[in-house]
Amino acid sequence: MNLKLDHKSKNCFGSITVTGSKSESNRLLILKALYPDLEISNLSNSDDTQVTQKALKNNESIVDIHHAGTAMRFLTAFFSVKPNSKVVLTGSSRMQDRPVELLVEALRSLGAEIEYVNKKGFPPLKITGKKIDVSQVSLPANISSQYISALMLIAPSLKNGLEIDLIGETTSIPYIKMTQTLLDNLGFKTFFNNNKIKISPEDKITLNQWTVESDWSSASYFYSVVAIANKSEITLESYYSESLQGDSDLVQIYKKIGVTTVFNNGSITLSKTPVLHFPKC
Repeated sequence: MNLKLDHKSKNCFGSITVTGSKSESNRLLILKALYPDLEISNLSNSDDTQVTQKALKNNESIVDIHHAGTAMRFLTAFFSVKPNSKVVLTGSSRMQDRPVELLVEALRSLGAEIEYVNKKGFPPLKITGKKIDVSQVSLPANISSQYISALMLIAPSLKNGLEIDLIGETTSIPYIKMTQTLLDNLGFKTFFNNNKIKISPEDKITLNQWTVESDWSSASYFYSVVAIANKSEITLESYYSESLQGDSDLVQIYKKIGVTTVFNNGSITLSKTPVLHFPKC
């Protein structure tokens, strides 16, 4: 089957608001649950983010996150440090086949009370929230960055903060750095060097308003539109030159094929650089 997309003028102009980054939104929702003064705008409309948001507002004894893997990991850590809470954290049949043992064991070593409802090492999890005073944990460095980020997100709320020792070669540094930079920008004190992460305890948040940066991977479609248009100028809201997202490399990638990006007070304007054709001598 052949598919052809065309536009009669081959020109495109406009202004668009793109939904917020899922990775950033999910992290901020956990922090808001721990520090209620934090106000968040431009949240992602992804299924994962909506599931996380609903779970954090849930007052039931069973929390079902369906297929949302990020939610499972972040919420396992969150409910472990929520005093006086008792929940069964579960998900779809597929989610119940995804291992979570390394995160559970790390949290248990800190004093968390977590039980496996069915099969050892897998959801559903019965979690009894409590205050945690232990401030040091070790786990393999080559595991999912979401395990490490889950621990980092709860760390400032712990009485003595948290020191995380990563054993071996770290394989997911960009997402760990995303979590660290987000914490730094909100005023928390962090340290990450030589496989050691240290986060100091904080009773309150310093910066209490945050606009989630729009999703850079979603911006790629608009970059492509500009690239193939004859004339084009598109403005996308809530993008920043100092981005937490690795996909912000789009700026340099599309620059090579004639798309210019201009940052201006929380937005970007994409435009097509005219291609000059010189007559042959």
